[in-house]
Amino acid sequence: QVRLVESGGGLVQAGGSLRLSCAASGRTFRTYVMAWFRQAPGKERDLVAAINWSGASTYYADSVKGRFTISRDNAKNTVYLQMNSLKPEDTAVYYCAAEDHIVVISELRSPDYWGQGTQVTVSS
Repeated sequence: QVRLVESGGGLVQAGGSLRLSCAASGRTFRTYVMAWFRQAPGKERDLVAAINWSGASTYYADSVKGRFTISRDNAKNTVYLQMNSLKPEDTAVYYCAAEDHIVVISELRSPDYWGQGTQVTVSS
């Protein structure tokens, strides 16, 4: 019902910035919560940031708070993750996700839809 296509990943030096984009198509009116997860080698897939429909509420993992910013443009059916001051420990596959139910955004763990993932590599 919802397709998510990510872009913007790549290789960046520590201290640099990247902006990830996720374009949604299909029944986008039901994407009440949009989020970004990441999974590093040998690690669990963890919630990085989430945003509600209006953009008034956001959540950030402690590890990225103050460095990453999530935003959404509903007119473009797109969610973004601006990543600044990148660290080598940010290296991971980043996944866009959408939830079509009203949930507490900080508790989102199993979203209804996933993107394909995009690799972010931060060099020392």
